[in-house]
Amino acid sequence: MNQTNVIIVSAPSGSGKSTLVRLLLEQVPELVFSISYTTREPREGEREGQDYCFVTPDDFTKRLERNEFLEHAVVFGTHYYGTSRRFLDQARASGSDLLLDIDVQGAAQVKKAVPDAISVFILPPSRQELEQRLRYRRLDPDHVIERRLRQAATEISGYGTYDFVLVNDNLERASECLNSIVLAERWKRRHGNGDAQDPPVRRWMELAESRRTARVRAEIEPILKTFHLTEQGANKL
Repeated sequence: MNQTNVIIVSAPSGSGKSTLVRLLLEQVPELVFSISYTTREPREGEREGQDYCFVTPDDFTKRLERNEFLEHAVVFGTHYYGTSRRFLDQARASGSDLLLDIDVQGAAQVKKAVPDAISVFILPPSRQELEQRLRYRRLDPDHVIERRLRQAATEISGYGTYDFVLVNDNLERASECLNSIVLAERWKRRHGNGDAQDPPVRRWMELAESRRTARVRAEIEPILKTFHLTEQGANKL
């Protein structure tokens, strides 16, 4: 029996996804992290083979022709990003879960390829908070920040296609919820849907279920409004 869950984590740029993913990898064992391939240039401090696998456009195209990618996308119409199938093979061989940090385009492709993949969308507390975070990190000029904010609204409008939704307004709480989703789904895959007796397992289950997309719609409605979105305008499951 396949014991591997595929966990997708997506969020608009600046929502704190990278920090939450880092904490998840530090705190939850038996996870294989998929390192994305990209054709863009490395940013300051980024490490080859740890943050990204940096390749030339020609190399990326050849890998694409060899069907090496589980998903791929063009971001902002300039750079390719892709998830290599080798990480899924590695996770299955070791009996671990696969963790994907990918955008909305990539998530949709993975869901088609792996229909039982578990997807988590991370929201910022508001558009204003997201803009503040983007400006604080001082990585992009103003016109790029504005483009990222427009893209964030587009991505957030599709939150309803995800299984779980987190709001990163408190790092410790958001981290505990993300960890619980991964652990609860792992427990269910390995033990079935029977009642969990151990208190830690019950806690995972309760936290995970509290973040089911259908259960958080009312909670996130004020966040949607800051992006000029409404529940009716967002994609439904």
